[in-house]
Amino acid sequence: MLLADQSEAMAFLFYAFAALAFLLAALVHAAFARRRNGGPPLPPGPRGLPLLGSLPLLQSDLHAHFSRLARTHGPIFSLRLGAKLGVVISSPALAREILRDHDAAFANRDVPASSRVAYGGDANIVWNPNGPKWRMLRRVTVREMLCPAGLDVVYALRRREMRAAAANIRAQAGTPVDVGAEMFLATWNTVTGTLWGATLEGAEVKRRSTVGKEFREVVAEITELLGRPDVSDFFPAVAWMDLQGIQRRMGVFLRRFDRIFEDIIEMRRKKEGGGVGEGKDFLEFMLRLEKEGGDGKTPFTMTNVKALLLDMVVGGTETTSNTVEWAMAEMLHKPEILRRAQAEVDMVVGPDAVVEESHIGRLPYLAAVIKETLRLHPALPLMVPHCPSATCVVGGYSVPAGARVFVNVWAIHRDPEVWEDPLEFRPERFADGGDAGKRGWDFSGNDFRYLPFGSGRRICAGVAMAELMVSYMVATLVHSFEWRAPEGIGKEAADMEEKFGIVMKKARPLVLVPTPRLARDDLYL
Repeated sequence: MLLADQSEAMAFLFYAFAALAFLLAALVHAAFARRRNGGPPLPPGPRGLPLLGSLPLLQSDLHAHFSRLARTHGPIFSLRLGAKLGVVISSPALAREILRDHDAAFANRDVPASSRVAYGGDANIVWNPNGPKWRMLRRVTVREMLCPAGLDVVYALRRREMRAAAANIRAQAGTPVDVGAEMFLATWNTVTGTLWGATLEGAEVKRRSTVGKEFREVVAEITELLGRPDVSDFFPAVAWMDLQGIQRRMGVFLRRFDRIFEDIIEMRRKKEGGGVGEGKDFLEFMLRLEKEGGDGKTPFTMTNVKALLLDMVVGGTETTSNTVEWAMAEMLHKPEILRRAQAEVDMVVGPDAVVEESHIGRLPYLAAVIKETLRLHPALPLMVPHCPSATCVVGGYSVPAGARVFVNVWAIHRDPEVWEDPLEFRPERFADGGDAGKRGWDFSGNDFRYLPFGSGRRICAGVAMAELMVSYMVATLVHSFEWRAPEGIGKEAADMEEKFGIVMKKARPLVLVPTPRLARDDLYL
């Protein structure tokens, strides 16, 4: 009898869910029909399946999948994703309409269910809706941490961590080294040292590597979950069921970070006798602001403190180390580019010195290498999706309020109508004699053919820090070491296969064998 009751209950739940899903689909279809009848049509796109739309048809390489669909349906197309509408933009002209002409309307986010696990999902810069709170959070972060003056304050920290990374690689000379893992550890220490003054510097090399590997895996899991299509986002009525377990898994990782933040905040308060000091690092400044209740206009809470710490740790570590890894992989694939970059750094720095940040401005070819790396391998290939607060007309089509809008930067950067030989890694295009170099393309997002950090009011807040750290790391690696693939692997070590997530990374780690090339061993200390 009990089994029969359970079976009936399960059947009831199944049919109730099915009825609810069909009702949602009918409502969505009716809403779309009204929009089509009342103004410009929705963008064209694949028909999809009843109820589910294109959800079951999405492929794992979402950025490339969207690029392929654009060839059939055009540079703006729509696809139904369950109860939601997705709109994909794949051309500079349409990106301009969204990120400049309609910037205010598209400056909001469709917060995914996996992100809501973390401090409500909208307490940080990334997911907070456009408004006074978001402006205050961004202003605080840029003014106190990411502006030129803020970066200058922690120059010694960056130098120390890069020298420690070089020394660690020198200790492994002649053996395979995971380049991305080494750069992640250096980035992790730099970011956490900037945030709250603590790094892994006191730990022995083996423990540094182990702890760095653990944190890298956690950050990678978080960014992968954020980029994974989640039924909870496309059928909000059943989000509470967490059918794919994404929210549960995200909660496990985020609770780990929350414990770290709690411990650090508690230690800081004990150190200061229950109060806060004079803002010697970013955490100190935030705790003082939290104690004061905000900036006088907008409240600033402990939830905001933790959310911003998470923003910086997750957003500022993997993206940086991934870009360095891509740059080294591309140069290994084309040794003539590596030789030219080394020659430039040798001429500016010399064999009897180490790279300093003051050298970076005199390395134009290295800058071109990094720009070209970010063209082919933008850190966020679809950016963080936008969500219009009002229905807008883009490219002659109606983009409804509440749609999830993807700007496919990866596709724009590989558009043959914009770039000559777009799939070729050719830094010369950004050098003085190249077309992009003549136009002075930079990371400002003002030219919509090149948007590695986005554009408009939602452009990445950490552009200056990312550019500085990537340049410093790549310059140090090419100046301090010769690099080759491990025996028997050859160019397979530098394959360019991608692994999609909200952050794009190499599918396989870049493992290379370093050989010291500086004049003296003491230069690695």
